[in-house]
Amino acid sequence: MHRQKGTPNTPQAIIDEIIEKHNQGKTKRELADEYAKSIQTIGSMIKRENRKKRRQSIGIFPSKQRGRKPAVTLAEYKYENKRLRMENELLRDFLCETERGCVRRSNIE
Repeated sequence: MHRQKGTPNTPQAIIDEIIEKHNQGKTKRELADEYAKSIQTIGSMIKRENRKKRRQSIGIFPSKQRGRKPAVTLAEYKYENKRLRMENELLRDFLCETERGCVRRSNIE
């Protein structure tokens, strides 16, 4: 079962505390009572962090998050607009030549 919408994520500092206490010998049940989380949640946290450490030890690092889109300049927009207009014109001419749906320019403008 997933958590309710709007529930905040557990901060990494608290997850690190939970992992440290578990490595010192506390049980999942004790940790669940202490941090007011379910045993399954605590188990998932421990499993996820152990997997991260195991992957890092063999040299597999987590993929980077998606960044912001690169800024697009006005010149790039104009170039794309011109390219798309030419493409539309070519497609329109092709349709007229094949007599599949000749669109008159007077109807478009």
